[in-house]
Amino acid sequence: MQRFTIDQLDTLRTIVDEGTFEAAAQRLHMTQSAVSQRIKQLERIAGAILLQRTTPVTPTAAGDVVLRHARQIDLLTADLVSELGTTEAGDAPTTLPIAVNADSSATWFLDALAEVADAHPVVFDLRRADQDRTSALLRSGDVLAAVTATRAPVQGCTAEPLGVMRYRAVASPSFVERRLGGTAGVDLLDRAPMVVFDRTDTLQHDFVRRVSGRDPRAPRHHVPASADFARAAVLGLGWGMLPEAQAVDDIAAGRLVELAPDSPVDVALFWQRWTLDSPLLDALTRAVLKTARRSLHRARPE
Repeated sequence: MQRFTIDQLDTLRTIVDEGTFEAAAQRLHMTQSAVSQRIKQLERIAGAILLQRTTPVTPTAAGDVVLRHARQIDLLTADLVSELGTTEAGDAPTTLPIAVNADSSATWFLDALAEVADAHPVVFDLRRADQDRTSALLRSGDVLAAVTATRAPVQGCTAEPLGVMRYRAVASPSFVERRLGGTAGVDLLDRAPMVVFDRTDTLQHDFVRRVSGRDPRAPRHHVPASADFARAAVLGLGWGMLPEAQAVDDIAAGRLVELAPDSPVDVALFWQRWTLDSPLLDALTRAVLKTARRSLHRARPE
């Protein structure tokens, strides 16, 4: 079998990252025709179609396999250059694609990245996804590592516990007065407007079912940004489940009140990464685990 070339693999990765052949050509300083020709050669060697020519471009199942290989080669090459000490000023830093849920990104995860970026020539490409769905990005080869709620490691990955992100049901005092009969509690939550992150966010719905035994019938505000979500709760648009670290200052200042202080929701998080012998990925893992230990709650014994 003819071998893939580094240029072909780099082109595939760039197209997927940029989303279009045109954008990839601009980044690679090539013509779009030359980019297309490289992919045709790569597909001929692989014996399969690797990219769906959609907008944005997405890899096929075979493309996912080759994409994982391309990212592994890219990371290992960067590690080799670093160990040999052949990097020079002006060399492009290594890009690490990572999947992380929005609440982790907003509260603790960026501290870990800052530590790594301070010591290594690296830039991060964060892919935002719900913690229940980040593992899918690992399987597809889109990312090298992920913060996930999935305990079982994806094939080819290791999984380590990070700790528990604790959520609190909160609302503004004015919302409690207008919508909850003036009492900070859960009796009327199934009918009170709620704030949800997006259409995959079930945290509020699950909480209502757990504390009231009823399915929520309330209108929903969709606010798909962590800081805006918290702001929406403070402004009284609806009640919502906020990470404890994000809500504590507003609760202390009286801008938010807890609706169920004795019923927090704990979401266990895990760090999954490819099983590559990579000093850079090892350094990232150490920083993430250290930051999580000081930022998250410990998981309760099962």
